[in-house]
Amino acid sequence: MLNLKNCAKSLAIAAALVSTSLVFAQAYPSKPVTWIVPFAAGGPTDALARSIAERVARELGQPIIIENAPGAGGTVGTAKAARATADGYTMLVGHMGYMGAAPALYKKLPYDPVKDFDPVFRFPDTPLVLMVRKEHPAKDIQGLVEFGKKNPDKLFISNAGVGSSSHLIAALVASSAGLKVTLVPYKGAGPALVDVIGGQVDGMFDQTNTALPQITEAKVRALAVTSKVRLPQLKDVPTLDETVLPGFEASTWYGIYAPKGTPKPVLDKVLQAYLKVMTDKAFTDKMATQAIQMLPVAQYTGAALGQHTEAEVARWRAVAAKTNISLD
Repeated sequence: MLNLKNCAKSLAIAAALVSTSLVFAQAYPSKPVTWIVPFAAGGPTDALARSIAERVARELGQPIIIENAPGAGGTVGTAKAARATADGYTMLVGHMGYMGAAPALYKKLPYDPVKDFDPVFRFPDTPLVLMVRKEHPAKDIQGLVEFGKKNPDKLFISNAGVGSSSHLIAALVASSAGLKVTLVPYKGAGPALVDVIGGQVDGMFDQTNTALPQITEAKVRALAVTSKVRLPQLKDVPTLDETVLPGFEASTWYGIYAPKGTPKPVLDKVLQAYLKVMTDKAFTDKMATQAIQMLPVAQYTGAALGQHTEAEVARWRAVAAKTNISLD
């Protein structure tokens, strides 16, 4: 027989929990919020995160502090975020490498991108540019491919670190083009780019928000972009799709994730603050000048980010199986 007394007690407890959660959300945030960036300061992930954090913080009424926690391709900082208290005061700046590709690249990963996090919102996407040192003999992407095939042990491509988008995209392009490339990892995109400019390595794939100034100042030569269509800022630079790799398209994607179990009203509050920021045309136009690609509003939501994360984990498992990319 149904125990009405116990049912009433359970309903009362549930109502109290919902009420407590709503009260907490209304008071949130009552102190600064931390966003963990699992890369060193100064790179494209850090730069984009700081820009968005500053604007979201204004809407929330509390500072958002960027905590750089680099190491092991972003997996160190990500594991730290997964273990954080699920109260909305510590969140992760997620990235295609450690939230999409990592499960396929590491035999032992100290977190699960899907099971250990609640997705909050997605950033706009950032395509990459393949650049070479300005003295390099290859004058275009076809020339670089020819150079690589004729000199299989002499093509050195730097990247921001194992598991970074500059590493993953370089490995994917090399495999797709049938090139033998030596991938040189650095502790961040900054030092990787410095060595391209200095001539210590041949080139690298870098994200547009940090690559464009170097290209504009003619410190490097842009050979191709990874976007589906040419970028307005680089009208004379072809896509990989139209040159050596038909059908190829890739961009770095990012998103904010909270430790699993963070109250949904808190997640909703942060999402709404972000969506308000993304209606600021002056702000989005500024990002667009860096060739950062805006997305349809529906793709910015936590639900959409969660679906995208699951799809990317599956996609990179398939890529890793085809290309033999592995980090341990």
